[in-house]
Amino acid sequence: MANGIIDPLRRADGVKVVDATLRDGGIVNNFYFPEGFAEALYAADVAAGVDVIEFGYKVSKKLFGRDGFGKWKFCGEDDIRAVVGGKDAAVKIAVMADVGRVDLREEMLPKSQSVIDIYRIAAYCSQIAEAAEMIEYAGKMGYFTTCNIMAISKNDISEVRAALETVARTPADVIYIVDSFGSLSPDDIKRLCDLYGEIAYKYGKKLGIHAHNNLQLAFANTLAAYGAGVEYLDATICGMGRGAGNCPLEALIGYLRNPRYSILPVLKFIRGHMMPLRESGVEWGYDVPYLLTGLENVHPYAAIDFLKAGRNDYAAFLGEIAESKKR
Repeated sequence: MANGIIDPLRRADGVKVVDATLRDGGIVNNFYFPEGFAEALYAADVAAGVDVIEFGYKVSKKLFGRDGFGKWKFCGEDDIRAVVGGKDAAVKIAVMADVGRVDLREEMLPKSQSVIDIYRIAAYCSQIAEAAEMIEYAGKMGYFTTCNIMAISKNDISEVRAALETVARTPADVIYIVDSFGSLSPDDIKRLCDLYGEIAYKYGKKLGIHAHNNLQLAFANTLAAYGAGVEYLDATICGMGRGAGNCPLEALIGYLRNPRYSILPVLKFIRGHMMPLRESGVEWGYDVPYLLTGLENVHPYAAIDFLKAGRNDYAAFLGEIAESKKR
């Protein structure tokens, strides 16, 4: 509201909007996007004032063959350059590298030779030592780095704290709160912001949030983190992402009411590219099975399989989840 109870500028300090549509959205369709989709997305993000666009993954070609995946599973340098051309310096280019899925010494160019600006290193608490090595190497190669600690809803606070202490001592620029299973609430997020901030800020790190929508709380959780001082906010256009999807980028920049951002290029992109993508049969977004996996704090792959099987016996599915947790 321009003149109502909502401050139209809200807390504009330091916020960075990160578009993860190609990466998290790519999990939905094995990274097979229509011709021209990435180019149009990049142009829309530049026009909208988005700060970072994540193109996809860096994975080992020894572990993942080209057959069965589109180009953004691999994020080849030439493929990215073909999209960004001369590159708008205001928009940073990011890729994600999972621990155990890539050898950066084989796949990473020095920053001086690459159009990529940011490496986002993703790891579980049990993999933090390996993540720290990857962050150190990426830092030496000249990259801005983040550490996305996954599935923290499955870990004890002591495990999360230990992982944070390790990451905070690396060159990582941003440490991410990641709600991998979409099982966290805004109150949970606020408590995690306190925990992460207690450790990250004393080492000069910034914080980020990556939320999933199993409980239809991705947007609310992102705003809770933003209100707690988290600066890097992940989102995807139309919430496109694995399973129940993510925080919708159009909702986020609309809510921020920050003059740096414009929703109009995103709305045009939705009409021209996201709607045809849905009409072609690509599916994502909230559904009851994702709600159940979120409530039970389990990986949404079970819900994905449930929906692929054409099932709708939700009560039976809930029983199956309960049984699997006993094993």
